[in-house]
Amino acid sequence: MDYFNPKKTLGQHFLKDLKIADKIVDSLNRDKKDLIIEIGPGKGILTQKLVEKYSNLYLIEIDKDLLPHLKLMFPKLKKKILNIDFLKFTFDNFFKEKNISIIGNFPYNISSQIIFKIIDNIDHIDCLVGMFQKEVAKRICEKPGSKTYGIISVLTQLYFDVKYLFSVSPEVFTPKPKVFSGVIYLKKKNKILINCDKKLLHKIVKTSFQQRRKTLRNSLKSFGIPKSITEDSIFDLRPEKISGDDFIALTELIENGKAT
Repeated sequence: MDYFNPKKTLGQHFLKDLKIADKIVDSLNRDKKDLIIEIGPGKGILTQKLVEKYSNLYLIEIDKDLLPHLKLMFPKLKKKILNIDFLKFTFDNFFKEKNISIIGNFPYNISSQIIFKIIDNIDHIDCLVGMFQKEVAKRICEKPGSKTYGIISVLTQLYFDVKYLFSVSPEVFTPKPKVFSGVIYLKKKNKILINCDKKLLHKIVKTSFQQRRKTLRNSLKSFGIPKSITEDSIFDLRPEKISGDDFIALTELIENGKAT
């Protein structure tokens, strides 16, 4: 299907290296009957590896022009190819399973949104193997203390153990992207110990990093936190210095202080 013109609006860069495809699929390492969802299969280079290993595979492809090709290549998946925007996809409408594995070569322009979508559906997701823009992949896996540590780092690591697997050259895509890609592995934590209001926790993380150069005492002023609470030493820190567990403790502190 070399005649297919990639669509810039969809951020399409098709992987063409079979060895890289093997490496990505092998990184998933799930049981044959596990439910696997590939997001954005494109021309099917990952799909052809996945169908060899997994019997319960679904494809989510937003581009209707790719559907005839995918159905021709993978006739057994005809009823499992969903022409849907993943960002608008409702898991409960299609799947009741709670241990879904996600895999894909994700468009750079929505990669962060895909991660936040996964986090919002953590009850359904067990693991993810995904290719992102290298900068984003590194940021997702970054630890406190780094200038690239941010919202997506904290929120992802609250729910998943994260691992940066390997980098991928622009040379193995059509068309070539201007930057390197990175493949990461996310595995849901066995125990997610969040004993505070999750919506408030997420709001605090996002608000803190919107003014990342300021201390938490200043960046969280809009929460109306009592002075007796903000005297705690954690408010002297900048958000890039504190871990996900620290953000949980901070949220509990604010909750107990009955800040608005």
